[in-house]
Amino acid sequence: MRIRKKKWAEPELSVCDFFVKNPEEHAGNWKSAFKKEQPLVLEIGCGKGGFAGQFALLHPEINIIALDIKIDMLGVGRRTIVKLFEEAGKSADEIDNLLLVNYNVEQLDRVIKPEDRIERLFINFCNPWPRPKHKKRRLTYYKKLEMYKSFLLPEAEIRFKTDDDELFEESLEYFAQSGYDITYLTRDLHQSDFTENIVTEHERMFTEEGKTIKFLIAKQHI
Repeated sequence: MRIRKKKWAEPELSVCDFFVKNPEEHAGNWKSAFKKEQPLVLEIGCGKGGFAGQFALLHPEINIIALDIKIDMLGVGRRTIVKLFEEAGKSADEIDNLLLVNYNVEQLDRVIKPEDRIERLFINFCNPWPRPKHKKRRLTYYKKLEMYKSFLLPEAEIRFKTDDDELFEESLEYFAQSGYDITYLTRDLHQSDFTENIVTEHERMFTEEGKTIKFLIAKQHI
């Protein structure tokens, strides 16, 4: 998703307590980056932060890393998350189980290591990269799914959600190619029996446009 330059993003993030300035320093030891050591999950391509903020509020017993390549997007995310906490009657100082990270997913294994023991990976409404020459950039491309294995616990889940039909169907092939089992699948999430869904801003927009939301849960085949 394209986003206009936000001149205020970097200055605001530089003084944000839940923005990680040097993620490489925490490689292999992310649990100690949080105020409390708790189970750790990861969202890649976190965008405007709506999912991560809601997740952090709903699950104070879990720590979440929210990662995006775009610093301007993370600036918007910081404001979104602070607003969500304030609307829930909490202050920004109480955001202690969420960290924002600016990094390229292509090099994710440089900052997330096997020792980090990630228990769940969220991929929400990522860029579908429809052109054939760009498909290898997809966050669900089979080579990336192989990379995620390096830091996911053997029993960890990948939860993937999209509005894009082609991306979803081709991602099913990527998961199979990479040795993952699909443990849950629906091509119409809002009409399914799945009860843990966190509705994001884009999800609401796509639904209003008449698009159905596709969703799956995958685990490594053991």
